[in-house]
Amino acid sequence: MQNKKQFGVWMDTQVAIVIGKDIIESETFSVLASIKGGNNSPNSSEKNTHNQEKSLQLKFFKEIATHLQNATYIHVTGTGQVQEQFIHFLSDTAQFKNTRADESTANKMSDDKLVEFMSAKFN
Repeated sequence: MQNKKQFGVWMDTQVAIVIGKDIIESETFSVLASIKGGNNSPNSSEKNTHNQEKSLQLKFFKEIATHLQNATYIHVTGTGQVQEQFIHFLSDTAQFKNTRADESTANKMSDDKLVEFMSAKFN
C-alpha cells in the first residue's frame, strides 16, 4: 500500500482526529486535523431537534471529508456507532466511491498512540 493516500480517523459524535501523511512519499503518519462537531441548541419540538442533529452530523462529516482528499484507503475507529454512519456517508459521496473504508472500535487515546495505532493498520 505504499504511495497510496491512506487516512485514519478516530471519531465519536463530537470530535474527529484525522491521521495521514503530510507528503504522500513520506513514511510517517501524523495528525492532520482535529475537528469538533457542533452542539445542538435546545428545541421544544422533537422533530426539529432530530432534524438539527442530522444537519449538524452532516456538516461534521463534510468537514472531516475535506481532509481526506483523493483517499484510497480510510480506516475509521472510535466509540459508538458514528464510525459506521461516517462510512455510509463516504460511500454515498461521489468522490469516495472507489475508496476502501473499514472500521474498528477503540477508546480515545493520545495523539501519539493514535498515530502508532493507524501506522500499524497501514503497514
